[in-house]
Amino acid sequence: MRVVIAEDSVLLREGLVRLLGDGGIETVAAVGDGPGLVEAVRVHRPDLAVVDVRMPPSHTDEGLRAALEARSLMPGLAVLVLSQYVEERYATELIGRGAAAVGYLLKERVADVGEFLAAVRRVAAGGTVIDPEVVTQLLGRRIGHEPLDSLTPRESEVLALMAEGRSNNAIAGRLGVSEGAVEKHISGIFGKLGLDPAPDDHRRVLAVLAYLRRT
Repeated sequence: MRVVIAEDSVLLREGLVRLLGDGGIETVAAVGDGPGLVEAVRVHRPDLAVVDVRMPPSHTDEGLRAALEARSLMPGLAVLVLSQYVEERYATELIGRGAAAVGYLLKERVADVGEFLAAVRRVAAGGTVIDPEVVTQLLGRRIGHEPLDSLTPRESEVLALMAEGRSNNAIAGRLGVSEGAVEKHISGIFGKLGLDPAPDDHRRVLAVLAYLRRT
């Protein structure tokens, strides 16, 4: 796997390069701003871009905008966004585009090396990884708004785990129920949300998050 890193903090950038290297993942470029990311993607055609949301000069959304530009330059590019805080606007902007191979993690997750490397590999393979805290805030922001309030407590639990990118089997293990029961809950969720089921778990996750993005 070949990775490009875009992070303006030199210490974190070099730390990510070393962490990925120790995990057997090659970093082909490490840059400190948005234009550098776009150029690195153009030159190296990586499998994955690990991107900070806030980068120079304004430290607002340069990283995200550069990631979206890089994806338009190289369709299918996997993007894993790192952020210091839960920034709903940027999370929904990336996730709500309805594309696979995306992730949004808080930087504190990097401290758990195994979890971070697993997220990198999942996103690079076309999956979706959403930080549980992001899921909680996206769901909580809309409590009391139809049709989410029509979900049962168990369906709400299943929806949150789906949005984290977990498989039906993983959800079943977490909740202590059968996989068949999880499938039944998922069917109920999509029926209540007016979303058609799809065979791909990550597509279903993105469909749910796209729905949560609506006002």
